[in-house]
Amino acid sequence: MTAYIGTPASRIDGRAKVTGEARYAADFNEQNLVYGAVVASTIPKGRIKHIDVSQALRVAGVLKVLTHQDRPQMAADDDAYKDDVAPEEGSPYRPLYDDKILFNGQPLALVLADDWETARFAATLVQVDYDAAPYVTDLQAQLSTAYVVPKPEKPRGDAAKAYAAAQVRHEAEYFIPTEYHNPMELFASTVHVDGAGKLTVYDKTQGVQNVQGYLSKIFAGSVQEFRVISPFVGGAFGAGLRPQYQVVLTVLGALALDRSVRLVLTRQQMYALGYRPATIERLALGANADGTLAAINHEAIAVTSQFEEFSRNDTGWSGLLYKSPNTKFVHKLVRLDVPTSSDMRAPGAATGVYALESAMDELAVALDIDPLELRLRCYSDRDQNENLPYTSKALHECYRQGADAFGWSQRNPKPRSMRDGADLVGWGMATGVWEALQMPVAARIVLTANGHAEVSCAASDIGTGTYTIVAQVAADKLGLPIENISVKLADSTLPQAPVEGGSWMAASASHAVASVADDIRDELLKLAKAVSGSPLAGAAGADVTLAGGRLVSRKDAGRAMSISDLMRHGGLDRMTKEKLNTFAQDHSHARNTHSAIYAEVKVDEQLGVIRVTRVVSAVAAGRILNPKTAGSQVMGSVVGGIGMALHEEAVYDHAFGRIMNANVAEYHMPVNADVHDIKVIFVDEPDDQVNPLGIKGVGEIGIVGVAAAIANAVYHATGKRVRDLPITLDKLKA
Repeated sequence: MTAYIGTPASRIDGRAKVTGEARYAADFNEQNLVYGAVVASTIPKGRIKHIDVSQALRVAGVLKVLTHQDRPQMAADDDAYKDDVAPEEGSPYRPLYDDKILFNGQPLALVLADDWETARFAATLVQVDYDAAPYVTDLQAQLSTAYVVPKPEKPRGDAAKAYAAAQVRHEAEYFIPTEYHNPMELFASTVHVDGAGKLTVYDKTQGVQNVQGYLSKIFAGSVQEFRVISPFVGGAFGAGLRPQYQVVLTVLGALALDRSVRLVLTRQQMYALGYRPATIERLALGANADGTLAAINHEAIAVTSQFEEFSRNDTGWSGLLYKSPNTKFVHKLVRLDVPTSSDMRAPGAATGVYALESAMDELAVALDIDPLELRLRCYSDRDQNENLPYTSKALHECYRQGADAFGWSQRNPKPRSMRDGADLVGWGMATGVWEALQMPVAARIVLTANGHAEVSCAASDIGTGTYTIVAQVAADKLGLPIENISVKLADSTLPQAPVEGGSWMAASASHAVASVADDIRDELLKLAKAVSGSPLAGAAGADVTLAGGRLVSRKDAGRAMSISDLMRHGGLDRMTKEKLNTFAQDHSHARNTHSAIYAEVKVDEQLGVIRVTRVVSAVAAGRILNPKTAGSQVMGSVVGGIGMALHEEAVYDHAFGRIMNANVAEYHMPVNADVHDIKVIFVDEPDDQVNPLGIKGVGEIGIVGVAAAIANAVYHATGKRVRDLPITLDKLKA
């Protein structure tokens, strides 16, 4: 049995974070640092007629004001601005490139000054005259322009005919508004001018090598080399997958002045970045009297920008999860004069599964079947889209263990039948599903003769605990105490890693480390065989393991040699191994995580105020590397689901094409008073097919289905079905 994998180890970076030792993008101080401030567009579409920076330049301490007219050279072709996760279709936004205005809040100028306050003040003095153009920012008003984008899910049977003939039918439209990530840490970049055409960029990002490649293409004629570093990230949730505009502006400032520059966006300016797109989900479910599904029709209509085509898989989850011989899926986009939408925790699934699981609850009511029982009757052991078996699927156990922990059997099915004093009590449930993804990742291990190992990889830790799980895997595979493992991450000069997202980093980085550790073991075995009279002379790599600072025979623990002795015999102070780990392509199985969410709400009958008083989330995600950090991930996701259900909504004033609540006071998010008892259960799910360690990842699965479970609970409490999020007291009382 391993010593660290699977144990609730505390974060190895925890002390650095709570003491302030951890440095984020805006914490790297440089000599003669220049501070930037952004001047943003106040119209959503048009051109800059004239921009007057003269008043700003008169302010003492202002060094320069950059505009599209006098910025340093940038690449001229679209391909240079396409990063690793950019949409395939479209022309990416180019910060400060020309006079075109594509969205409200677009940066139009960068003020550079000796201090932040001066830069902020001077930015208010920049005057911009516009040639405004007609614009559209209202999804509902533009539905006639919606167009279909192809998705991989294929229809089955004749869904329209089967729906029309179904014994019980449910059809409804569900709406999810635009939602913003709002991480605690503001987006920021600090650019250090190294001289000789080299720049070091400290950036808030989920992928340092993605940013490095992006900047290298944009500034190919101006900078010989970029190094991008991001050791700590104060939350991102998908907002940091693509390079954000502040990193380009900061580099422009550094090049213009040949000095180090820092730019920190304001909270309001972060609302000009990516977001979860507003989406209309249309579900039509047809069922037989016994509760089995005869037809699933799912159409999604989502927002994208005028210049890029961003979409995710909203409808495919309906085809994958439940048995139905007849299905049809349509995904449409509506182009608006807004920034390009982006990935936000569980993109596509958080929205599509909200609609699906709300519709399933409504179907259960129409059938007079318990919502959990309906899901069990429609349960599938195969991916219905591809007709493939799963590497593992313990959703049955999620349903059972979650229901037992929640007390679901005590639920009175009649709406408005359960009370706690003056409050109506509602119980709702839903299913969650996500992909078990894995990506190529490289790692390097430097093992020293004194029994210390340094593990390095370019992967980011966005607060999920990557530092810790990498250390746990390395400690187990190298047979060393975790205190003897140091971890370096998120530096573009380190071994290759993709952006951290999609819940793939835990599985991907862990296997990279494990693979390199195996190479270390094999190299030590070679040294052992070279020692005269070695107790491991005839052993093969698979016959030995590293444990307790020794290379040990699996068959006979008495046959062993210490790492320090082996390296001394080999004349080595240190041993370095690096390797890119890839995964065999298995198209014979589906790889997914699953969950069952049970939620209790209490609703003030007179005021309509809703409180989520209990949530139980039972998750099947393969082998859990660290129940402590994984549990925190799921808890955080549940809080995000509470926000999605009851709080979050970007409110547009379409007369100005502008978000009116672009701040953390009026863009409502859950706070301590909104979060009560959350219980996370990890269901045992051995999986020797998904990958050697059986890891699936938990970052996304925790939010999927949460909003639906809460919405279903609100219906059970009140008897009123609110289908457009967030569910607010005015909608309940209307």
